[in-house]
Amino acid sequence: MDTGFSGEFDGKVDSKGRMSIPADFRRVLESGDPNWTPGSPVTLYLNYGDHLKDRLQVRTAKEHANIMTDIQAMPKGDKSRKMLTQLVIVQSERMSVDKDGRIVLPLKHRKKLGLDEGALSFRGMVDHFEIWKDDVYETTVSESTADWLAEQPDDFDPLSLLGG
Repeated sequence: MDTGFSGEFDGKVDSKGRMSIPADFRRVLESGDPNWTPGSPVTLYLNYGDHLKDRLQVRTAKEHANIMTDIQAMPKGDKSRKMLTQLVIVQSERMSVDKDGRIVLPLKHRKKLGLDEGALSFRGMVDHFEIWKDDVYETTVSESTADWLAEQPDDFDPLSLLGG
């Protein structure tokens, strides 16, 4: 993928499940949809797998296809292949972004996040982005990141983990 999902954005979902995808994320979705043309809807894949607990993941059509290819390359009958298929392929939904940059988030996905309507948090994770109920993100990921940083030396540079 030439570009990736990065940044953090606030959003909301209304009582009908409508929510806007951040514009920066829509550009990445467009570049990752081989069938997209200007003015047409862009396709995304929303993963709600049980392994995701309190969040949803969104991938481009191209990234979803890459994952499917990788899973298909695993040995048939392999338990890991079956589990990956269940968690990442079966528990995904193909969706289209409308001309206003919105999707309708089905009720079952809103329930997974613990809300009917309200504030959301979008987090870019390079090859996908995550959707969280805003306060859940703050009390889980933000706190665990702060705890981890507190364990590091005062002059810690997170980029040092890259080893380059």
